[in-house]
Amino acid sequence: MVRREEWLVVDGYNVIGADPQVRWNPVSLEEERGKLIRDLSEYQAMTGRRVFLVFDAHQTPGAQVETNQEKIAIYYTRREETADEFIERFVKKYKSPHRSIYVATSDYLEQRMVFGQGAYRISSRELLEEIRLAKKNLSEKLRKEKNERQRNTLEERLNGEIKQKLENWRRKK
Repeated sequence: MVRREEWLVVDGYNVIGADPQVRWNPVSLEEERGKLIRDLSEYQAMTGRRVFLVFDAHQTPGAQVETNQEKIAIYYTRREETADEFIERFVKKYKSPHRSIYVATSDYLEQRMVFGQGAYRISSRELLEEIRLAKKNLSEKLRKEKNERQRNTLEERLNGEIKQKLENWRRKK
């Protein structure tokens, strides 16, 4: 059985705005974008979902910009285009029977639009919770592995005959 490819398209500012720890201020906005990019990069590595991050740039002059950072595709929309419009176009263009596309936004109208095009929706808060849980699970897994490595001593790996020879050698018998 062939496993369907999973893509996650994220409305960046919508997710940043859903984080209760974020205080909107232009100075920290760049930091918040960087934090979201790092979190989504880790999320992509842990889940196997391919992540596409979209930021509104409709107030900024210039053309659409696509870049890759931390192994995720990042899009800044062109002037006069919202992230919602970009995401709708993106889902329509890339939908496929071999691919599941999830859209992370809390914009109700956007959720309905992409759902109508065959994508699945996930709210911004749900995504933030998934990221938090994935980090927690990874930390627990790494802690368990570290504890197992520490408990796995040389003595535990030796068979009885070799242990006895080493003990005799230590006691100079």
